Amino acid sequence: MAPLKQWEQALEDWQDALVAKFFRSEPVELLDELRGECDNHVVVCSRTRVVAPNAYEIEIESGLHKELSRHARQVGQALMDSLARHGERRGYEWAGPLTVRVTSAAHLPNGRYRVASRAMAHIRADAFPSASE
Repeated sequence: MAPLKQWEQALEDWQDALVAKFFRSEPVELLDELRGECDNHVVVCSRTRVVAPNAYEIEIESGLHKELSRHARQVGQALMDSLARHGERRGYEWAGPLTVRVTSAAHLPNGRYRVASRAMAHIRADAFPSASE
């Protein structure tokens, strides 16, 4: 394996471990849900251009959110990096700057998390309105 590929794999393993630390119940399931949200909402513009939503919000149970609050930026960055690699592998073009924001929610359909996405041209992770607004 080339040194760059080894470094990328080590970074990806570290990010997955960080996500797993906070999302004890199936971090792979959460990552799959995030990637699925992306894949399900792409817009095929031409044979060579597929545009994906760029603003993602992961709502988590309020108790876990409190526990996560000290590391929210790192976890959000790890999730965003994972999603960016997924989009790169699929050849997606983002609708704008890619962001992943982790927020708290009182009521969740599966009791653990909810993932939503939107295409927003000009966005910062700390500035876009929540999906419930």
